[in-house]
Amino acid sequence: MSTVSTWRQRRQASRTRRALERALFRAPGPGLRDELLTIANGR
Repeated sequence: MSTVSTWRQRRQASRTRRALERALFRAPGPGLRDELLTIANGR
């Protein structure tokens, strides 16, 4: 695996993690938070 592809994977993982954190923060209730975590853990 090249350095560039490793860097891209890390960038994508970081973006995904930040998006999940934003979604969890904005979730109106614990049910939706649980759904988001379930979906995220399924990846």
